[in-house]
Amino acid sequence: MYFCISLCLMRKKAIYYIIIIFLLAGFVQSCNTKHRIWVGKGTEQKIFNLKYGEHRKQNMDIFLPPYYTPDTPVVLLIHGGFWKFGRKQKMIQIQNFLHRQRIPTVNINYRLVSKKQKITYREQLEDIALSIEKFNSLSGNAGLMSDHYILLGESSGAHLALLYGYRNPNQVKKIISLSGPSDFYTSGFLNSVYSRYTSPTIEDVVGEKFDRKKLSEKFKEASPISQVAAVPTLIFQGERDVLVHKNQGLALDSTLTAMEVPHRFIFMEKTGHTPRLYSKKKRDSIILPTILDWILN
Repeated sequence: MYFCISLCLMRKKAIYYIIIIFLLAGFVQSCNTKHRIWVGKGTEQKIFNLKYGEHRKQNMDIFLPPYYTPDTPVVLLIHGGFWKFGRKQKMIQIQNFLHRQRIPTVNINYRLVSKKQKITYREQLEDIALSIEKFNSLSGNAGLMSDHYILLGESSGAHLALLYGYRNPNQVKKIISLSGPSDFYTSGFLNSVYSRYTSPTIEDVVGEKFDRKKLSEKFKEASPISQVAAVPTLIFQGERDVLVHKNQGLALDSTLTAMEVPHRFIFMEKTGHTPRLYSKKKRDSIILPTILDWILN
């Protein structure tokens, strides 16, 4: 009888502790959406979920490593996700790598494309501008120069990085495109199989009807190859990329070459979409070292 009572009490305690653990886990998870600051050795800081606007998506993580110089460029990271999905946590691998290399980074969430909410790539470019404005206001306290950025985007985030960088060469010193779309309007794109399965998404991104016979100029405006400026650009393109066809990278490479814009084109054979999906060997031996060299030199 005593054993049974003790066993019941132990079970009740176990259930009680499990409930407490779940409550604490929920509390910690809810805190993760709030502005938090972690301070390490020397000047090292990590600021999470700092708001740069009123929308719930307008927040960013700032990683400030120790021992950087005032002229060190700030790398602004822009996640991918077909313009409609994704979050800044997708870029944490690259952000942590750059932090270890003592390079300041800003990793942003931004408003996602929504037909219902009338959010297009234009609003996403506005969010990049707002995040830069916010960091500029803090750059003096961080001992860094304002308007001294390198934009690093992945997939649809690379599209936004290219567009914003070419339109704002006074703020952006270099661009890094990881599997970024570049062309929504040329005959090469319109006549491709790639355009057939991507046009519904691109239509939402641009906010205009995709009519092949009478294509709106808005699609040209949304294409980085039509907006190229003299901003040095690093391009990664996978030969076997089925999400962003290899011709997208090749078209941008050709345009930059014709306009004599300093750039580097890394065309990776037997490789698919974005560095996060590459093998660890390719990331460590090709992608990350090339990114670091582009930033520092």
